[in-house]
Amino acid sequence: MKLVQYSIHNRRRYGIIKENTGIIDLFLRLGDRYPTLKSLLENNALPEAATFRYDNPDHDIQAIPFLPVIDEPGKIICAGMNYAEKRKEFNEINPAPTLFIRFPDTQVGHNSVLLKPNNTCEFDYEGELAVVIGRRCSHVSEEQALSFVAGYSCYMDGSVRDWQHTWYTAGKNWPSTGAFGPWLVTADEIPEPQNIQLVTRLNGREVQRDSTANMIHSIAFLIAYISTFTVLSAGDVILTGSPGGVGKKRTPPLFLHDGDVVEVEIEHIGVLHNVVRDAGYTDAAAMLV
Repeated sequence: MKLVQYSIHNRRRYGIIKENTGIIDLFLRLGDRYPTLKSLLENNALPEAATFRYDNPDHDIQAIPFLPVIDEPGKIICAGMNYAEKRKEFNEINPAPTLFIRFPDTQVGHNSVLLKPNNTCEFDYEGELAVVIGRRCSHVSEEQALSFVAGYSCYMDGSVRDWQHTWYTAGKNWPSTGAFGPWLVTADEIPEPQNIQLVTRLNGREVQRDSTANMIHSIAFLIAYISTFTVLSAGDVILTGSPGGVGKKRTPPLFLHDGDVVEVEIEHIGVLHNVVRDAGYTDAAAMLV
């Protein structure tokens, strides 16, 4: 299934994407028990949701504003330097996983506006595969790790490079700098997540391309490693790293500016599409792009 969170009359809803054109509103059917997609996962209710997948759609997909796939995750844990080409670009030699945190309130959804902070001239793109946890896990083995995954999505993990300083937190947590979507594809539809293609485009130009097969630390390893030091809960998100080709390491550098269009496409999932605007952009009617 493809599951999506969206807004109707400024109220959060979630549903099933049907034939890429319509949405079956699960809030109408299950909202009294599971008011959000996160709560659906917390209650292991994906099989219950699936019983409605043949219903007629309630909404036209073109008519709704998308929200982040999980807009209030308990944790967003990000893996940096996790592709061979990216490590070469940044001369990274430490074999341990590079982990940092992104705050939930920095996210926007598919077709929403990414905000370039006024304090930077180095707002960079990073396309990534996002993993959404489906069940609580702690000290899980690498062999069992993928069984705790609810599904996968695309992420544009925007980086404010000149605010990363000695670590990443300050460069990763400006408002509306991370995009999450367009939807969650459940794990049963991607049985081999470690061998799918990821492409990032800037204004139609391909700027990143790699396979998840080239991750240094696999998805299963990351889940096992992270669950060793913190409990992972349903709805938590792990960002698995960005391939090489980022703007910071190009000659000349290639950064994001007002009006740029960024797309992250991942095989078997879809295309996450966002437009960049300068911070201070407040035209709510134009937030659908």
